[in-house]
Amino acid sequence: MDRKFRKIVLDNSDVIVQKWIDEIESLKGFNYTVSVSDELLESTNREFVNIIFSSIKDQGDTKQLKAFSEKLINLGWKVSYITDGLQVFRRVTIDFILEQSDQINTGYISQLLQSVDKWVEPLIRQLVNEYSGNWENILSLQRVALQELSAPLIPVIDNITVMPLVGTIDTERAKLIMENLLEGVMKHNSEVVLIDITGVPVVDTMVAHHIVQAAEAVRLVGSTCILVGIRPEIAQTIVNLGIDLGKFPTKSSLRKGFIKALELTNRRIVDTEKKDNAIEQMIDSLGGA
Repeated sequence: MDRKFRKIVLDNSDVIVQKWIDEIESLKGFNYTVSVSDELLESTNREFVNIIFSSIKDQGDTKQLKAFSEKLINLGWKVSYITDGLQVFRRVTIDFILEQSDQINTGYISQLLQSVDKWVEPLIRQLVNEYSGNWENILSLQRVALQELSAPLIPVIDNITVMPLVGTIDTERAKLIMENLLEGVMKHNSEVVLIDITGVPVVDTMVAHHIVQAAEAVRLVGSTCILVGIRPEIAQTIVNLGIDLGKFPTKSSLRKGFIKALELTNRRIVDTEKKDNAIEQMIDSLGGA
């Protein structure tokens, strides 16, 4: 019976295609085709339905469908276009075959539904897998990019690096901070690391614990950690929570922390303008003598 249904569909492909296109075009404006030109929609519809018929003719070959789905993904078409298109094809095909049948009974309808499902279901599975794989790949790339941006270690001067933190710190991110700190300290030969929490909105017990752990890990590899960006409300929270931050220096701003880092590396900031003025005054006084 499946062969009979297949023959009816393939012999009347032009009629079924037109019925399918008429219904698909009526769906324009339901999100997935709202910004698509009429020309692109028409050509895509034609390509889509031709691939469906090729799959039926080749009894489930989905090679062309794979390339088509990749094309739609790259163009940014939503998966709803494909799933809706296949559901419309299912409905149009079943209605057409029933219209061509003289005798219809429960068994005939059941066999028809099974046959059409056998044509359509592999296509749906293939397309959903393609879209799912693409989403997973994009999410994986985004996750890696966000991780790299969420805990950067920036060398600002020889032996001094800065890690600016922005946003909420959870357990997973705290682990990343620890890894980046230790790796960066060794890579940049850092003697002092400044952890800037100016952009961290809330410092609770867990966040403070993670910061202390990170600072202690840095100390164990022979470097000093300076915590900067201690706002008054954060300082009050830390005191109220009874958290001990006495093992490493803390400063209210990155500027003050950087000055402290210079002191720890036996360097200091010199005002060259004042020095030049002093030299000029000394020369002038010698000249007057």
